[in-house]
Amino acid sequence: MASTPPLLYWLTYEKNAAAKAPPLPVPTNADTTEGEESDKETEMTVKHRTVTHRIESTVGQTPVNAYLIEGETEVVAIDSTLTVSGGRAVRERIAEIDKPLAALVVTHAHPDHYGGAVEAIAGSDAPIIATAGVDAVIRRDDPIKEEILRPMFGDEWPAQRAFPTWTVDDGTELSFDDIRLTVRDLGPAESPHDSVWFLGDDNRDVFSGDLAYNHMHCYLADGFWLNWLAHIDALSDDLPADVVLHPGHGEPAGRSLLAWQRTYIKKFTEAIRSADWTDPDHATQDVLDTITGYLDRDHLRFLMELSIEPLAATLADDPTTG
Repeated sequence: MASTPPLLYWLTYEKNAAAKAPPLPVPTNADTTEGEESDKETEMTVKHRTVTHRIESTVGQTPVNAYLIEGETEVVAIDSTLTVSGGRAVRERIAEIDKPLAALVVTHAHPDHYGGAVEAIAGSDAPIIATAGVDAVIRRDDPIKEEILRPMFGDEWPAQRAFPTWTVDDGTELSFDDIRLTVRDLGPAESPHDSVWFLGDDNRDVFSGDLAYNHMHCYLADGFWLNWLAHIDALSDDLPADVVLHPGHGEPAGRSLLAWQRTYIKKFTEAIRSADWTDPDHATQDVLDTITGYLDRDHLRFLMELSIEPLAATLADDPTTG
């Protein structure tokens, strides 16, 4: 097979090495940098006297969401996008809402969800909250993200990143006035360490990170697809029929999105298994044909393409999985 493109390592983490480190020291606030804004916003009313604002950054043709939960007196951010522009768009939307930022929550360890945090929280003393596992992976892998993303994004990749300042355990409940959040710590799933966050007490609004993309191509190169499938099944069993999932990529959707994601993962692994890897170029094209036949659109296609070779290598190393 051809050599792996450097871009692969944007979101890659050492195979099967889930982060288990304890909470780490709180970093100092980072400086901010300048950049262009590229975003679009949608809003929807949800329960518990809150409004959820979706902000989608599309810098570098990489659509990724951040959310603002607006309560009666405060705002809580969920994720911060990848770039300076994306994080600044989050901060500017907070200013428009004209309520203080109480906290920023990071759902998982990939840089397109924490990179913009330094801009999003600039000028506030709001904590950045994550589970201990998410925090540990972010801190450990950030130096390699700097090496890869700086040439790709230049000044759009923040010169300094802001890391979590407050770590929480599985099941922790947090209240910010009328905004109530509960975390489920997943461990490895789409990334080396993921979490999902429930708004309120009835599990009807879930900030699901990248547990399910909304009909965009997906990244499987980290190699934890079996864990990912198990978490999808467990969450599907626990959620009410009228749940709203707020994903990291794409529009909010219902519970059926989890079933779509499960099918995508299974089709991907089955396509790799059935390909004839004695001819790597032909095998890669067969996989591409299968996946684009299931999802005929270009959104985040590069993530899917970058996943083929490492996923094939992982399945070759352990043919009993998948």
